[in-house]
Amino acid sequence: MKLTFWGGAGSVTGANYLLEAISNKEQGARKILVDCGLHQEGHYAERQNFEAFPYHPKEISDVFITHAHIDHIGLVPKLVKDGFRGLVHSTPPTKDFAEYLLLDSEHILTKEAEREKKPPLYTTPDVEKAMEQWQGTPYHQAAGCGPARATFFDAGHVLGSSIVRIEAEGKTVLFSGDLGNSPPPIIRSTEKLEAADYCVIESTYGDRTHGNVGSRREMLEDAVEETVSSGGTLMIPAFALERTQELLFHLHELFEQGRIPKVPVFLDSPLAIKLTEVYRKYEEYYNHDMQRLVRSGDDFLNFPELRLTLTTEQSKSINEVLPPKIIIAGSGMSHGGRILHHERRYLSNPKSAILFVGYQTKGSLGRAILDGANKVRIFGEEVPVRAKKIQIAGYSAHADQPQLLDWLRPMRKTLKKVFVVQGEFGASEALATKIRDELAVEAVVPKKGESFELD
Repeated sequence: MKLTFWGGAGSVTGANYLLEAISNKEQGARKILVDCGLHQEGHYAERQNFEAFPYHPKEISDVFITHAHIDHIGLVPKLVKDGFRGLVHSTPPTKDFAEYLLLDSEHILTKEAEREKKPPLYTTPDVEKAMEQWQGTPYHQAAGCGPARATFFDAGHVLGSSIVRIEAEGKTVLFSGDLGNSPPPIIRSTEKLEAADYCVIESTYGDRTHGNVGSRREMLEDAVEETVSSGGTLMIPAFALERTQELLFHLHELFEQGRIPKVPVFLDSPLAIKLTEVYRKYEEYYNHDMQRLVRSGDDFLNFPELRLTLTTEQSKSINEVLPPKIIIAGSGMSHGGRILHHERRYLSNPKSAILFVGYQTKGSLGRAILDGANKVRIFGEEVPVRAKKIQIAGYSAHADQPQLLDWLRPMRKTLKKVFVVQGEFGASEALATKIRDELAVEAVVPKKGESFELD
């Protein structure tokens, strides 16, 4: 087998791994992809997304998707547009999420293409065609693809997220996708596997420790109480998938237990509202505690203080509601979306606060604010940053360094090599060093375009 890193190498985003497995001498190698994601750094779509694929899409037989975040699925419609006619495989929830996320992304990408003076990466019909080629496979059921067999295991990152195990030529290769920050409040914890020959592991937080995950609800409580007491607006840029649902669950608990003042909570994200409905469809993917809660009749994704703003008019009406109030809106790194309108309005108010609950990639507006920028530019307007900045690392859906090492540890006796990806350079190198020193396993940080023979 040969493994080539065409994305996710040297960067957090754009996961894209090409695996070539020999079928027989007559047919040659069978080419499959794991993830086909959008590169997202300073802009929602970086210029490299407009470049031709480094392989021929027509030669790809299958694509295996770890989860539905755009940096893992965002170029699938472009792959289809450029000639891919095989099957896309994921868990059923990932397939349902992907349709909403790709349609939403297409709208943003069209605007980005206009800015770059380029034709759009793909159109709505390309998304529709991709979904026709997409099939859902539950956890632990093998999906065949010629000489290889693939199986999904629960990654505990977002609902339906997967570790992909590919078996071919008598060897086993694991692709971690994004591993979860366990224990998550809604879904099940990350599954651990006992053996593999090779592993491709993410390293978004490869150089960091989140601290006490259990304290995130208490930190949210403090952020709400402090902002409400000052009479401000609490802005929460949140990813529509998983982070938003976790926030709703914890706010529900805090209101129900009387631990925070009753103020309006605006979910100002049509995408998040749609994805929340998908959550309701797949209750069997919840953890045991959450399944029991649902069976008791508790709708943890709804509460009296919650206001859903689907239309533009409803979103604008938030301005008419005097603080204190809470606004949850996308995008999670302030790349775009409705959160920008609220940031433009409230960032200059020292009574208000902006709460970061997810990773802020280098070059993003969210990262600039978090790193202490005194002013930022939003919609061409210079906005002073006087609002309080709060970060709750425990809300990250990514495993930290100790969790990543713990996940690898059961496999250390069988692993020949670990490839560390999906992290900024320092984070990837730090994790690779820990793997070598603590687990005594060879670990490398591959470069984009680098290939490895898996003997």
